[in-house]
Amino acid sequence: MTPAVHAFFDEATSTVTYLVRDPEGSACAVFDSVLDFDPASGRTDTRSADAVIDFIRDAGLTLDWVLETHVHADHLSAAPYIQAALGGRIGIGARITEVQRTFGKIFNEGTGFQRDGSQFDRLFADGDSLMIGQMRAEVLHTPGHTPACLTYVIGDAAFVGDTLFMPDFGTARCDFPGGSAEAMWDSIQRILSLPDATRIFVGHDYKAEGRDAHAWETTVGAQKAQNRHIGAGRSREAFVALRQARDATLAMPRLILPSLQVNMRAGRMPEPEDNGVSYLKLPLNSL
Repeated sequence: MTPAVHAFFDEATSTVTYLVRDPEGSACAVFDSVLDFDPASGRTDTRSADAVIDFIRDAGLTLDWVLETHVHADHLSAAPYIQAALGGRIGIGARITEVQRTFGKIFNEGTGFQRDGSQFDRLFADGDSLMIGQMRAEVLHTPGHTPACLTYVIGDAAFVGDTLFMPDFGTARCDFPGGSAEAMWDSIQRILSLPDATRIFVGHDYKAEGRDAHAWETTVGAQKAQNRHIGAGRSREAFVALRQARDATLAMPRLILPSLQVNMRAGRMPEPEDNGVSYLKLPLNSL
């Protein structure tokens, strides 16, 4: 099975949103949508999500799922906005509850914030599956970047979120709360156990030095041979040492604080206060 994949690249956050459709029908799913956000003004915009919605409507498709590979720390999710326009169900990994507990404490959320994943329509565990029309998507739990990361495998395509990047850029960071370079190594080995011809669709592309254009599609075989962090037989111990040393040099993502507060709520803003306005918190010296 070869699903049809259309990519939408967001320059502001280097995020790739994917529209995946059943080539034998009209059903589709959206992976890792983007709600545009300006942190200086606190204003949101829906131009990125509207481009996805317009594509689905123009193609006469039916949206079955709005899926997240994980709780993103670098962009806000537009999942509820897309769902309101087109329907479908919002899904994420079952271990979202760990992320909610961790960041519920960091943001000092009260008892009104549920930490049971109930903001999402479906929580997926390792080995679960879902249907997109006649296509079956298999769910792999691939923690490391976060404890709740998932990879969705649909026929010859794998949507890996932030676990792997293009081979010339490497792998995602593992230093967020709940992250683990050891778990990342194990997760990557699961992905690399797929057939070499499996297409891998990455969640971001930061255009590695020396490359002129953005790219987001590679293969399992290319990752095995060429990935600068895990390719060509690098050992688990060497990868962990490399990943931890690199993570120690990285600054926090520009949108991590607003993103986490929104995305752990399935893309919804915090409840408005008595003046009708929603507020995002800025915890000091906490991350």
